Amino acid sequence: MPTCTTHDAHTHVHGPDCGHAAVEHDGHVDYLHDGHVHHLHGDHVDEHDLGNAHVVAAPHDHVHGPDCGHPTVEHGDHVDYLHGEHRHAHHGDHYDEH
Repeated sequence: MPTCTTHDAHTHVHGPDCGHAAVEHDGHVDYLHDGHVHHLHGDHVDEHDLGNAHVVAAPHDHVHGPDCGHPTVEHGDHVDYLHGEHRHAHHGDHYDEH
């Protein structure tokens, strides 16, 4: 029987209008939330691992950079910008969700 890793004390309800980036994954939708990948599973929220998936952020006119006003987070060899509940990383002509 498969097991799942739950995200305890999760009070936010994910859905199409919750404001978090949605990612198709294994026949369902996961939501990127606070550096985690969440999936509603019955009466709890599971943590999922997307591996090395490339998730493009929704287009927006804002340009992230040192003076954009968003907090930064060091992430590997680059900087992510905290944009609402999302972490954006510059990647070519778009931003990736992290």
